[in-house]
Amino acid sequence: MKLERLNYNKIRIFLTFDDLYEHGLTVDDIKRNELKVHAKIQRMVESACDEINFQMKGAIEIEIYSLHTQGLMMIITRDEEIFLLDDEWFNLQVTMEEQLQILYKFQSFEDLIQLCKILDRLQVVQTSSVFYYNDFYYLSIERIVNKQYDNVISLAAEYGSISTLTVHQLLEYGKSIVHQQAITKIASEFI
Repeated sequence: MKLERLNYNKIRIFLTFDDLYEHGLTVDDIKRNELKVHAKIQRMVESACDEINFQMKGAIEIEIYSLHTQGLMMIITRDEEIFLLDDEWFNLQVTMEEQLQILYKFQSFEDLIQLCKILDRLQVVQTSSVFYYNDFYYLSIERIVNKQYDNVISLAAEYGSISTLTVHQLLEYGKSIVHQQAITKIASEFI
């Protein structure tokens, strides 16, 4: 489980499938949105909040995004304007959305070039961008055609590793190297 404070009233939790398994959960359990799942999610969130000193007072909103073969991302937002009574049950609204954008990081530009050449030949990615941040190159992949999502992730995992950053963070703190059609442009420029 990776924790990150986004601002004073919002944190992000990245959970791998192993993390879910350790807590006795699966993605299907969360999609069913049952009361026993709410209790397990509440314990996970409370533990995470304690770990990074994020007080859970007021109303808490939890958004859960499925990252396909990577795990889940939870965004926890605290609304301090709404106060709950001490004996009131933790009210959890589970919203499962699929994150169709994937972000991989690469230690070397050469690894990124090799992946781009393969993906360009397969012609399965319609939109992609490349960023540079903290000595890593990042490839953002969107709009994968013909339900080739798992194949693209498998190939990307051979050359890089999954990133828990967001494109918004890279746009704000990193440097945009190639904005659109990055895979095609890199594959054609570096023969």
